[in-house]
Amino acid sequence: MDKTLVEKYAAPVPRYTSYPTAPHFNAEVSSATYGDWLRALPRGALGSLYVHIPYCDRLCWFCACHTKQTRQYDPVERYLQALDAEIETVAALTGKRLNVTALHFGGGSPTLLKPEHIRALGERMRSSFAFAPDAEISVEMDPNDMDEARFDALAAIGMTRASLGVQDFDPRVQQTINREQTFEQTKSVVDAVRARGVGSVNLDMLYGLPHQTLDSIATTTESVLSLRPDRIALFGYAHVPWMKKHQTMIDEALLPDASARLEQAEVATRLILAAGYEAVGMDHFALPDDSLAVAARSGTLRRNFQGYTTDQADALIGLGASSIGLLPQGYVQNMPATGEYERRVLAGGLATVRGVALSDADRMRSWVIERLMCDFSFSRCELLCRFGDAARTVIAEAELVATGDRDGIFIRSGNRFVVTERGKPFVRSIAARFDAYLGQGAARHSVAV
Repeated sequence: MDKTLVEKYAAPVPRYTSYPTAPHFNAEVSSATYGDWLRALPRGALGSLYVHIPYCDRLCWFCACHTKQTRQYDPVERYLQALDAEIETVAALTGKRLNVTALHFGGGSPTLLKPEHIRALGERMRSSFAFAPDAEISVEMDPNDMDEARFDALAAIGMTRASLGVQDFDPRVQQTINREQTFEQTKSVVDAVRARGVGSVNLDMLYGLPHQTLDSIATTTESVLSLRPDRIALFGYAHVPWMKKHQTMIDEALLPDASARLEQAEVATRLILAAGYEAVGMDHFALPDDSLAVAARSGTLRRNFQGYTTDQADALIGLGASSIGLLPQGYVQNMPATGEYERRVLAGGLATVRGVALSDADRMRSWVIERLMCDFSFSRCELLCRFGDAARTVIAEAELVATGDRDGIFIRSGNRFVVTERGKPFVRSIAARFDAYLGQGAARHSVAV
């Protein structure tokens, strides 16, 4: 691809796992607001739960998650006591009106927990909320944490999907990002969860890392494919040292430029597609019979803070420090600092510190951006049907973007506005054209490719 084109559209923009994006959340949405929103959830509404464990026993230098390293387990036990208190408070506000269809344990490293605490947390969630019989239970796993007792505990809580970070199997890359993890370790975890009946495995890869080359990412991709995961996520490394200070441990001089990043992504993508996977959105892949691939083909794919998803829930409830939730009225986020989070929930309150109440204009632009990110297109007629005359403003903006495009990346085709094949690597930059908040405030973002 033309290097000039890459440089033109590689400017930093949001990842659009929400709209408005997190930097535009505000303190007007408080714990009291969140409590009111929880009480207003109707009986039978579909609910999705996210539980955040903000601890790791090692700190990966590439990581941009809300987490901290601990070599002691005492802080983890204190945190679990606070988490239990928050679960009790939230469950009291929602009762068992929600029909929980998905539960995701993220971090940090949820598999840092001791086996007895994994079991206790799973039991606590099921006793507090009403789970659908076919609810998906997904867990982010660090292969370095795993032993037989933890595998058994995860099976006991009903895990249906295991998600493992691979990043890159090249030892030189691993040493540079402080994430040493062999292929053999990874394979042993995949084999162990499958032996316990877990039906879906997701593996995460990264491109744009220090010392990565086209050969190294091709070798890693082939190793990942040999495990035949049901899903593969191919993320671009987000270098945000102004936000995550530990990323200063990575020498910026070793990072590839935007053109090299895109080449790495294209090499991995070609290999994954040649192995029979289907592309899902801009950076996910799935086997054709996987529910994610089915959703992509049917136009029902969604996007949230975990990335691309089939989750159709009416409410996403975030539990734990820094967790973000989405209810029909808007977004909420918990206090990120674990100590203050613990103080708030142990006192019997909620830990919400900010969020955003959605306006009709927010909902309309959110729909457009989500469809672009998921389908690479949106329907003019459907936009009008959903949002009425207010949609004409966005349609006029889309017409301007399409008619002003000289690079062949965004066009109008009949009733639809479409991101072309040439434009797909830059879909975040195209979506940003419909972001009414972009440029407001001092938010900084990672590069767009």
